[in-house]
Amino acid sequence: MKAIRNGILIVPDETGHFCSKEGLTLLYDEKIRAIRPEGKDAGHADLEEVYDAGGAYVAPGFLNVHIHGCDGADTMDADSDALDKMSLFQARTGVTAYLPTTMTCAFSDIAHALCTIRHAMHGDAHGARVLGCHMEGPFIAPSKKGAQDAAHILPADFSTIEPYADVIKIITVAPETLPDDAFIKACTAHGIVVSIGHTAADYKTAAHAIEAGAHHITHLCNAMTGLHHRRPGVLGAALDSTANCELICDNVHLHPTMQRIIYHAKGGKHLILITDSLRACGLGDGPSELGGQKVTVRGTLATLADGTIAGSVLCLNDGLRIFRTNTGAPIPSIIEMVTRTPAKELGLYDEIGSLSEGKTADFAIFDRDFRMRRTVVGGTTYYKK
Repeated sequence: MKAIRNGILIVPDETGHFCSKEGLTLLYDEKIRAIRPEGKDAGHADLEEVYDAGGAYVAPGFLNVHIHGCDGADTMDADSDALDKMSLFQARTGVTAYLPTTMTCAFSDIAHALCTIRHAMHGDAHGARVLGCHMEGPFIAPSKKGAQDAAHILPADFSTIEPYADVIKIITVAPETLPDDAFIKACTAHGIVVSIGHTAADYKTAAHAIEAGAHHITHLCNAMTGLHHRRPGVLGAALDSTANCELICDNVHLHPTMQRIIYHAKGGKHLILITDSLRACGLGDGPSELGGQKVTVRGTLATLADGTIAGSVLCLNDGLRIFRTNTGAPIPSIIEMVTRTPAKELGLYDEIGSLSEGKTADFAIFDRDFRMRRTVVGGTTYYKK
């Protein structure tokens, strides 16, 4: 048994939403065994490790549901060593579980990546745990492809992805390319979250897709129709619903003012902060690559040769800090956006996503500026300052 003392624990309150509490000790091995007032663990003579958090926040480990790569590795490398590298880097940022994200490439390459992810899902974690895949493309709109390769865009067909239904946890699709609701219904029946993204859909089409079961929005505002007072677009449909909306809070993809508008429009709920990072994340300025396309990184901006923004170089803990600075949202509420909300959406909240007895011992420990001090995955420390 191990213990964490002297921290500010972010735990569910009586409504299920998060609040911060002091004066508690957390006891764990591979699971959370108890959360009790400090001093009540004195009878545990078998404690093998006691970590003094020194007044830092102790939160459930973060979930990153949209990440292409980091630290020189990419999901489309379709290589177990690349996923291990990503897992270890993600743990440095407080992430304890994630969805490696594919992109629009030849489907044979996507299939290879999905098989690699499947193997990682069932293997031993080396850092952050691989939960499955977010499949971003190839079922997208050419006019809103962003940094994806239009040559490999395909019409949505569930039979194409059905062999990988156990791996795909979220799939991005442009709803205006669907002839009917069959694709959305089939995905939902197989436990796949359907996300609206890379789409030129109008408000009516997007709202219908949400009603049909597409309850997730891929990187809100980016690669979709925006908000106009006579044409609300996908953005309007997202804000006018309970769909979970991804946000890339690097101040490149979303202006600080837009982050505040979205936060207030959604009432602080149904938001999921992501990174959408590429292999250049963590490597600094210079040349990189995304889906076979050349990328240049300067500071926080990653672009293709034509200037198109190509993912991000954001670390998730930095995104949390930026979002708090821009919105003034309380830390417990922000933590819900990378723990409780995505875990519930993925059907995993009984196992992860909160500091609750019996759940997996996944922790992110950080200071008020979201600088990481320690990350624990399944009871094992994978990062410590």
